[in-house]
Amino acid sequence: MASIPHLQEDTIFQKKTWTYRIPALLYLAQSRTVLAFAEEREDEVDEHAKRLVLRRGMYDKTATCVQWRDVETLVTAQLEGQRSMNPSPVYDEVTQTVFLFFVTIPGKVSEDHQINTKTNLVRLCYITSRDEGQTWSPLTDITESVIGTEYGKWATFAVGPGHCLQLHNDARSLLIPAYAYSIHSPDTPAVPYAFSIISSDHGKTWKLGKFVAKESAVECQLVEVNKEGETRLYCNARSNKRVRVEAVSQTYGMDFQEVRQADRLVEEPRGCHGSIIGFSNPMKALMGSTETWVLFSHPTDSCGRRDLGLYLNKNPLEPEHWEEPKIIYPGPSAYSDLQYLGPGPDGSPCFCCLFECGTCSEYECIKFLMFTLQQVFPSMY
Repeated sequence: MASIPHLQEDTIFQKKTWTYRIPALLYLAQSRTVLAFAEEREDEVDEHAKRLVLRRGMYDKTATCVQWRDVETLVTAQLEGQRSMNPSPVYDEVTQTVFLFFVTIPGKVSEDHQINTKTNLVRLCYITSRDEGQTWSPLTDITESVIGTEYGKWATFAVGPGHCLQLHNDARSLLIPAYAYSIHSPDTPAVPYAFSIISSDHGKTWKLGKFVAKESAVECQLVEVNKEGETRLYCNARSNKRVRVEAVSQTYGMDFQEVRQADRLVEEPRGCHGSIIGFSNPMKALMGSTETWVLFSHPTDSCGRRDLGLYLNKNPLEPEHWEEPKIIYPGPSAYSDLQYLGPGPDGSPCFCCLFECGTCSEYECIKFLMFTLQQVFPSMY
């Protein structure tokens, strides 16, 4: 199976002494800066994660490529004796501040151990940058102030991973996708639910949204969807039911009124993280329309993590409208994160994707791929 045409393909993080997992991608349009985050691990096992790392790139629109700097260790994104996981960045366009959210876990305590013993040991933290990722603040731990008494009601929790979201509402709210394993009773298994962590004052304070109920879901991402002059928040989440879980909010993520299974978006047996990004309908953009289309990246093989593909939905509030996927990486592949770069050289929307992949294993490296919508879906043009 041949790969699709593309503008650029680079290996950003390569397995050598360390293994790199859990990609997160952020594009700062004002300065054309691309920030690529990952976890640095002893090997691919979650419990062997160590620290968070970053590569900064500059997007050259004329040459249609990103020029990358060397790998940097985010030294302030750590608590002593704990491993840092799940990089989840968001950019506040109003204050020009990058927030990098993540969680920390003591030593090599596993998520399964916390779920099985119903013992929550996770800390919720972030660091910030006001110079587009060149320097970073000390760590801020907001576990008590944000989660509070809910902490003991959860067996464990995490944020993201991958890019987060700033809304275009009056408050320009910041939303951090998250999930928690809720303890319903001592004698029943903890159940995972997706939700969002929200700030309406540019990161001064944060609050918890309500769970996406009815369907168990874990790692998720959010996108703002405009349709016929109305705005909704769309959530796409990993599940263990062989299909993705979708939800829609009319309250900017405080709660979700519509929850359903997206039967056209398959999951492999264990489930896998996927990424969504919204962009204006290119067929109507010249007429001033803000109608949203959504792109989704995820492995397309229902039996395992391989053949990373892109799905397009021109009406993202309708799960049956997902089109058949186009494969962007044939072979072992897993987690991914998408960003929108603006119009490409062919006039169609341009995107980039940061994803785990390899020849024999899906965790051999993390690649960066840049492409246009026309390259992936040429029949549309």
